[in-house]
Amino acid sequence: MTGRHPTGLLLERDGEMRRMSGVLQLTGDGTGGVVVLAGPLGNGKTALLRALSRHPATASFSVLYASATLMEQGHPYGVIRQLLEPALADVWDGPPDEVAQGLLGFLRNLSRTRPLLLLVDDLQWADHQSAVVLEALARRVRHLGAVMVVTVREGDPLADDPVVASILTAATLRLCPEPLSPSGAAKLLRARLGRACDQSFTLACHAATGGNPLLLTALALAWAVDGRPPVAANADLVRTLRPSLARERLVACMRVLPEPVRRLLTAAAVLGESAEPDVVRALAGLDESSHAEVVRGLGRLGLFSGNDFAYPVAREAADDLTTAAERDELHLRVVRLLHDLGKPAESVARQLLAVSVPQGAWAVEALRDAAHVALRRGAPETAVAYLRRALLDTSAGGEDRATVLVDLANAERLLDVRAAVRTVSYAVGLFPGPRQRAAALLRLTPAVMGDAPELVVSVLREVVEEFGPVARLDGVDRDLALRLEARLRFVGRTENSQLARSCARLEELQAERHETAAARELLSVLVNASTLAAVRVPARQVAALAERLLAREPASSAHSAGTAPLLVTALAAADAAGAVEGWLDRALDTARQRGDVVEQAMIRTEQSLVHLVNGRVTDAALVAADAFGLGAWNWGSVGTFTSVVFGAVALQLGDPALVDQVLAAVAAEPADPCLAAVIGLLRAQTEILGGRFEAAAVILTDCGARLDRAGWRNPVLFPWRSSLALVQLKLGNTGDAIALAEEERLTAEEWGAPSGVGRALRVLGQVVGGERGRQLTERAVEVLRSSAHRLELVHALRRQAELTDDPAVWRSCLVVADEIGARQIAQEASTALVVGTPVPVGGKLTRSEQKVAMLAASGRSNPEIAELLAVSSRAVEKHLTNTYRKLGLRGRSELASALQSGTVPFDDQ
Repeated sequence: MTGRHPTGLLLERDGEMRRMSGVLQLTGDGTGGVVVLAGPLGNGKTALLRALSRHPATASFSVLYASATLMEQGHPYGVIRQLLEPALADVWDGPPDEVAQGLLGFLRNLSRTRPLLLLVDDLQWADHQSAVVLEALARRVRHLGAVMVVTVREGDPLADDPVVASILTAATLRLCPEPLSPSGAAKLLRARLGRACDQSFTLACHAATGGNPLLLTALALAWAVDGRPPVAANADLVRTLRPSLARERLVACMRVLPEPVRRLLTAAAVLGESAEPDVVRALAGLDESSHAEVVRGLGRLGLFSGNDFAYPVAREAADDLTTAAERDELHLRVVRLLHDLGKPAESVARQLLAVSVPQGAWAVEALRDAAHVALRRGAPETAVAYLRRALLDTSAGGEDRATVLVDLANAERLLDVRAAVRTVSYAVGLFPGPRQRAAALLRLTPAVMGDAPELVVSVLREVVEEFGPVARLDGVDRDLALRLEARLRFVGRTENSQLARSCARLEELQAERHETAAARELLSVLVNASTLAAVRVPARQVAALAERLLAREPASSAHSAGTAPLLVTALAAADAAGAVEGWLDRALDTARQRGDVVEQAMIRTEQSLVHLVNGRVTDAALVAADAFGLGAWNWGSVGTFTSVVFGAVALQLGDPALVDQVLAAVAAEPADPCLAAVIGLLRAQTEILGGRFEAAAVILTDCGARLDRAGWRNPVLFPWRSSLALVQLKLGNTGDAIALAEEERLTAEEWGAPSGVGRALRVLGQVVGGERGRQLTERAVEVLRSSAHRLELVHALRRQAELTDDPAVWRSCLVVADEIGARQIAQEASTALVVGTPVPVGGKLTRSEQKVAMLAASGRSNPEIAELLAVSSRAVEKHLTNTYRKLGLRGRSELASALQSGTVPFDDQ
């Protein structure tokens, strides 16, 4: 046997082998045949041909092998020489016709001795003389004891040569090996990498190559060189890997294609995502008919799928057909072509990114338009790239540059707050008048402006002074001045004196009608300031005003661009967040549709706060974890305001794992003093959990001093005095503990939110002790029953149960703890009930309690019961709690059987 090759890895080709074996078996009866293995580049034709040479069915054959190459087309009889040269060293010197006849005669004689199997790889590249001999053999092979098997690359122009086409027409069997399945791809990868691959990794490889064996093999070799394990975590990296072996094969294939085909390949590669058929056709200089013919050929060749490249590596190979200078010239042509054809702005912008030569004002407008489109579809990174490129086409220090910088800051705000602030600071100085400078500053929302450096703040103050007092302004100037004031007052939120002035300004403005968006923006900032300070304007007034303002904020608006975060926090701190949940759900849906991760982090942070103050501890913890994963603790992206709120939630949840995770993510102390104080409060909590009370006391004292200097006194959001009072109690400093707890109570009562008042009373009762302590605790429970903050109620009930050792109180504590998901307290209550001495519970159910109990036992949820009875959800919860206490039940699960027993006493009144 001549030219026998070792077999490579052969997968999922059993069907093809069986059919070729059938043709070989017919040869024993004197019937030969021609088998064609066709298909695109890399589909495994050659591997199948080589495997056939070693198949058991060929044991009785003389196997002759030849492989045609493009470089040897000029060598007459080159392929035939490969087949027969060892046996025919002196046959080549006669005239061509005599040589052909002599070769055919030799083959005929050879087949009489033993059946022949002639294997010819890449027939399309065979030299003309060899092709003529093979064609003559193909016409006669049926009458010889011979089988000729050839491979041909479909789509290659040389495959359309008349002699080659005649051989293909003579085929008795034509096979086209299919791409490997995901299972076959997994086997190939395992064989090449020497280890099993994760399913996600395998599927990513299969998707990147379409199951093409050549590309899969090249990718596996490149991955092996890269050295990373083939696991799920690396699946996304498959798309970034560029197998050089496959790229070289593809480039070699492309270079020999006709010039119109190469023009289309380079045009499609340069256009990228903008490769629409009409644009590709125009850039390649092809008419519609020629374009369609070339695309069909590239599809058969396996380089195209539809009107685009079949694989990323094929696009990169097409890039290698041109030099860097040629690509730059093509990009310039593409930019003009797309612009002249009126293609979408982003199509033009993507090409402009690759052009480093300034194009003028038209390019600036195209890039700005594309950036706006990118922002609407939730792609701020893309918008930033477009706008940074637009700066190349602006003047060095003109108003046109300032305008682009303002757009850039608006996009950067969604990715990096500090970068946005810096960009605006560059833009403001380039505008000639106060109105334009004001408009630039207004691109930064009040919350974002709160993170601005002093340089930007000083510019803000200058612009405010240029406008003068708001009372003297009207129209557009008044609106601009109000918005500027909103930002300046938010900047001052960390200074006690500035915060006090904002509270006074709220008292001045809240009675007025506020129809403009500018006035509502200022009011929202002032509401937030009064919430933080917890003085002058009580919680109920803040809640009423915040509800009215939030009602005018569409949930579909960009969350990070408005004042909604300030209002949500105010409502939560005022114990009035019940109506916020639906609004936030709609806002989150909008942010997800836009793909805006920063907004999602902000909204999830607010949702966790609302769940917490509405008594859903489990939901609050889950949402807080989600917010953390989205970057709520990355104040450089979301702003310090959101991070402060997130820290407050983590503080009150008291989950050690979450607190540890949050603190571990603190790379450096923030510049914002209040955020730094919140981080300190979290650190103090870890000290308390570890029993290091002296260290905790030092940290809490320092953090409290920082918050006091800022004027942040809200006892719902930052109850540091209560925490420090309990620590001082542990250290035996009862007098200091009482003073701190009493101060917290006075602050809480001035603010007026039931959750804050109840917590302060509970802590004061704990540090005072004795009969007065018991009375304060009972009062705390009474106050907290009117609050939605059920976690605070659970803490108060536990304290009351510890003081009274009353099983009824323990049962009430257990019921509420179970409802809200406070598992540790529920376990404590359950244990106390097991080891304690039960006392009879009693009391008849009122008619309202009876109705609620019957509906609950039937499976109705609390909101459904509230809707049916036209009462509030809080009323339903209160009735159920009383029912459980009276009946001695541990929760809803025991309610149905108790009612069915017929022993439940009802009040007939």
